[in-house]
Amino acid sequence: MSVRNTVKSIQDIMRQDSGVDGDAQRISQLCWMFFLKIIDDQDQQLEMMQDGYRSPIPKELRWCAWAADPEGITGEELLTFVNIQLFPELKKLSITGKQGDRRKVVRDVFEDAYNYMKSGQLMRQVVNKINEVDFNNLAERQHFGDIYEQILTDLQSAGNAGEYYTPRAVTAFMVDRIDPHPGEILLDPACGTGGFLTCALRHMRDRYVKKVPDERHMQEGLRAVEKKQLPHMLCVTNMLLHGIENPSFVRHDNTLARPYISYGASDRVDIVLTNPPFGGREEDGVESNFPKHFQTRETADLFLALIIRILKPEGRAAVVLPDGSLFGEGVKTRLKEHLMEECNLHTIVRLPNSVFKPYAGIGTNLLFIEKGTPTKEIWFYEHRVPEGQKAYSMTKPIRVEYLNNCADWWGGAKRKGRVETEFAWRVTAEEVRSRGYNLDFKNPHTVVDDQGDPNELLAKLDEAESQAATLRDQLKEVLAEALLR
Repeated sequence: MSVRNTVKSIQDIMRQDSGVDGDAQRISQLCWMFFLKIIDDQDQQLEMMQDGYRSPIPKELRWCAWAADPEGITGEELLTFVNIQLFPELKKLSITGKQGDRRKVVRDVFEDAYNYMKSGQLMRQVVNKINEVDFNNLAERQHFGDIYEQILTDLQSAGNAGEYYTPRAVTAFMVDRIDPHPGEILLDPACGTGGFLTCALRHMRDRYVKKVPDERHMQEGLRAVEKKQLPHMLCVTNMLLHGIENPSFVRHDNTLARPYISYGASDRVDIVLTNPPFGGREEDGVESNFPKHFQTRETADLFLALIIRILKPEGRAAVVLPDGSLFGEGVKTRLKEHLMEECNLHTIVRLPNSVFKPYAGIGTNLLFIEKGTPTKEIWFYEHRVPEGQKAYSMTKPIRVEYLNNCADWWGGAKRKGRVETEFAWRVTAEEVRSRGYNLDFKNPHTVVDDQGDPNELLAKLDEAESQAATLRDQLKEVLAEALLR
């Protein structure tokens, strides 16, 4: 059976279980089971390659010990083992504290994970299906990686879980424009399911990884943080699928919970690629970690302040921000002023409202930043939905090729030769300052539909209001006569 059919069969089995409710729970359930299988396949390979290698998982809890035998434990015995032994022991797995400790990866994944399945018989069927995938087979692992990507896109329709997923066309475009190299330190401080990381890995392997040291330098340069359990687990599994031997760099933590001032020179990074959560509010007290003039409960604003601080001189970033960050006042104004003083905000790509549907239907923007020199001018590029399509949707999402026009216009690494087009325009820093740092510049080349002469429109409005008043009076008379009868 093909990997795709195997995954479909697993999902069909899970739908029969009364404990698994909806896409988010089904994906979470799938993830911890696949995680243990992937780790076990990886362990078996490492045991053959490295003398003295020991699995991060105790012997009796390894996948091969309780799940590999198709005739193994099932029913209530399997449920009892999973709920009473497997989960509790992995949640409290002892760690050394050393950098790269794989036991910490396992413990963090299971820290807030749950077994939603209530049928041990159905769980055994799922386990046996998972055993059909060999993650040490490169072709199968890559094929499963593609399917896993599709599983993650399902999050867009999984209620609030959609916030963890950024369309891959957007992440791939941002990574391509930033152009990371092995050896550079790359951070996603709100990594979700790991979309920017996987795109960066693919980009560097396609272009720059030619030898074993290149791969090592690339992996050593990755940094990521995710606050919530489900996307953290999804991201760690994603890293394993993409050939990362030790994904301990993906921390289960809240980037904003650390005091702003504590981020020093040793924390600086070359690249930030992220889509920070927006529209939400951080818990009480988090804003107090930031300087008074940046304090807010708006998560996206706090992340922007932090990104400016942690970039190295000449570091670069690409960030997804909502329209509100462009025109907002107060803290947002101070942040934009600080951004333009500390960094060269050289490009803003404006996206249509439908890019993040169905999870969010607000306008978003891609901000491209280089730290070290103040902003002198900003180029805007308006991305439009393809002709013949009113909006992006689940069935017709944004695709990488739809952003090719912007990539062609970009002007190479130095952004030379840019010209104004019907989609692109330029504003000076002085124009931004004169507007109180309002960055909500509309496309000046858009032709506004002719709505007619204002005086004629007002006359028609007066006539319509007069007719409405006459009808209202007539209705009152009819009702009055009816009441007198």
